[in-house]
Order: sequence, then C-alpha cells, then structure tokens
Amino acid sequence: MQPIVRVVDIWKQYGDEGQNGIALRGTNLEIKPGEVVALFGKSGSGKTTLLNLIAGLDRPTKGRIEVEGRDLESIGESGRTDLRRRRLGFIFQFFNLLPTLTAYENVYLSLELLGRRDQKSAKDALAAVGLEGKGARYPHELSGGEQQRVAIARAIVKEPTLILADEPTGNLDTTTGSQILELLQHRCQKHKMSLLMVSHTPLTWKFADRILHMVDGVITEPASCTEITR
Repeated sequence: MQPIVRVVDIWKQYGDEGQNGIALRGTNLEIKPGEVVALFGKSGSGKTTLLNLIAGLDRPTKGRIEVEGRDLESIGESGRTDLRRRRLGFIFQFFNLLPTLTAYENVYLSLELLGRRDQKSAKDALAAVGLEGKGARYPHELSGGEQQRVAIARAIVKEPTLILADEPTGNLDTTTGSQILELLQHRCQKHKMSLLMVSHTPLTWKFADRILHMVDGVITEPASCTEITR
C-alpha cells in the first residue's frame, strides 16, 4: 500500500544562521492511508516547519516529499496550490476563520474554491461537528470550541486525503479538546482520511494510531509515551 505522505531525508535551513538556523535535520516520515499520527515536540523542535513543507507552503533545503506519490518539487507551484485546494485539509491552532463570513460561509468557501456549489454538504459538515443551527453566526459570536469546530468542518467538508492539524486543541479546555479529537478520529476512520497532528500536550495520545517524537528537527518513534514528557 502506497503511503499518503513520504518524507525522505528532509533538511530545512533558514538564512545564514549556521546550526541555529537548521529547523529540520534529515527528517523521515511515512503516513499510511487512513492513519492518525500524533507528532509531539517542544516549541522550536521543527513540528510546524514540517507541516508547512508537507503542505507545500515552504520548500525544503534538501530532500524529497511525496503526497499521494507526487513529488512536491516536480509538480511546481501551481501543482502544489491545486494539491492544497483539492486534497489537503488544514486545522490551525488559532482557527484562521474569515471574520466577515458566517460559520456556514467559511465552510462553504472550501467547496466553492473547488467549483462545487454544494450547500447541503456544507450544512451536513456543520451538523457533523455539532453546530447545526449556528451556521448564520459570525466567528466573534462563537466560543473558542465552536470556532474550532467550524475549522474542522471546513477541513473535512471536501473529504481530503490528508488533514494537517497544528495544535488543534491548543486553545481549548481538556473536555472540549477531547471532543474535538474524538470527532476527528471518527471522521478519519469513516472516510479513510489520514491525519497528522502536531502537539506539545499529551491529550492526543489515545486518539492516535501512532505517536512520534520530534527533537531538534529529527523524528523518532518513542519506546513509550513517558519518553515524550521527559
């Protein structure tokens, strides 16, 4: 079975800062179809840099990244843009909802960008995350947990191959965070979507098929979860 994501010997260096500017140091990673992977690491360990590279938002200094068997470097900028639009879903720590659009409009926009004017799917996605009846509200009229649910609905509505989540529970209380993760896990299982979520908190442990640890730009598979908390 071909992996959804294959990262091979990726290095990323910023500027001319020498060793201090190296964010990733020969990182390798494979994610299977439908797999939920949690990547832990302290701030500055390279987690977000890796997400940006997999999304094609940034380019590595060295190495190769493949998504669905396609080399991100060889498909060019237009190919990477099309990949993000059609095949990837994003969940950001600070939601990144458009403040001038309602919850429904934020979700529907993901479909509209694909040329799919499918109002029912947008409404169904909001209902799936427990926001039925709140589609007309603007982001400032929603709680933090509700805004994150809108962000998840926006990510899952197009049923992407891969969801990239950067600290998806970073601004949520433990109860709401667990509900969000349970929802994501269920949707990934149901629709065979892969999920890579980066975090520095242990809340995601029980929702992941595999737990990885990033230290100084290198990924390892921990012998136990306690290794992450040291």
